[in-house]
Amino acid sequence: MSFNLQSSKKLFIFLGKSLFTLLEAMIFALLPKQQKNVAGEIVLITGAGSGLGRLLALQFAGRGSVLVLWDVNKEGNEETCKMAQEAGVTRVHAYTCDCSQKEEVYRVADQVKKEVGDVSILINNAGIVTGKNFLDCPDELMEKSFDVNFKAHLWTYKAFLPAMIANDHGHLVCISSSAGLVGVNGLADYCASKFAAFGLAESVFVETFVQNQKGIKTTIVCPFFIKTGMFEGCTTACPSLLPILEPEYAAEKIVEAILQEKMYFYMPKVLYFMMFLKSFLPLKTVLLIGDYLDIFHAMDGFLERKKKL
Repeated sequence: MSFNLQSSKKLFIFLGKSLFTLLEAMIFALLPKQQKNVAGEIVLITGAGSGLGRLLALQFAGRGSVLVLWDVNKEGNEETCKMAQEAGVTRVHAYTCDCSQKEEVYRVADQVKKEVGDVSILINNAGIVTGKNFLDCPDELMEKSFDVNFKAHLWTYKAFLPAMIANDHGHLVCISSSAGLVGVNGLADYCASKFAAFGLAESVFVETFVQNQKGIKTTIVCPFFIKTGMFEGCTTACPSLLPILEPEYAAEKIVEAILQEKMYFYMPKVLYFMMFLKSFLPLKTVLLIGDYLDIFHAMDGFLERKKKL
């Protein structure tokens, strides 16, 4: 009898809490959640020397954050640093770092801790794309994709997460991709690395939840193609549903999601619906939708970058 009472009590508590969380989600869907203040927060952005990373840095520059910029391209990173200063940031630090090299990540991370302090917002943004069919992609390029797009997240998490745990304060941001949600023709290695980054971010979030580290937040960003030059030549057959995103708009919305502490952020919003459909529709139906939207040929016009940025 006592067992049944205990089980019933546990069930009612579960149902009550579930109802509360659903109502909370509905309210915030109608009334946007207040954005947190990041003035004085130390924000580290990888791949800050160009593209989305640069634009994210400029977004945080106007919010009083202390910026730590990492990029393998010293010239581009210093240009971002200069632009951030012109945007009004008072403290910005640029470090040349090849995020694909574990020992270099750890070395530069130690330098940041000594010279700047404990990173409280970590944005893993650095990424590369080969754009080749699986069997046409050389092994070394596949390994490089994983080193930059996924393994770098392992090393930066190991470097900066301990201080976040000690302070029970921090925010881990994973810039994944819509290609981290569904397989894409011509992006096998890229998809695999982005799926891995998504899985890591989600798993580390679960670890912090189990350990009751409520002060550590996670945001996983999955955008469609962004016009940064990374996916030059790629197309969309349905721009009204799946538009190729403007960089400034994407950066603004990503920072907004971070400040509202959203766990998952997909761009455009139709991706939420598409993932819902994928979860229960028959495979043949999903493939028909992909064929209708011409998603399978989005990479056909891809132009590989000649210059390393």
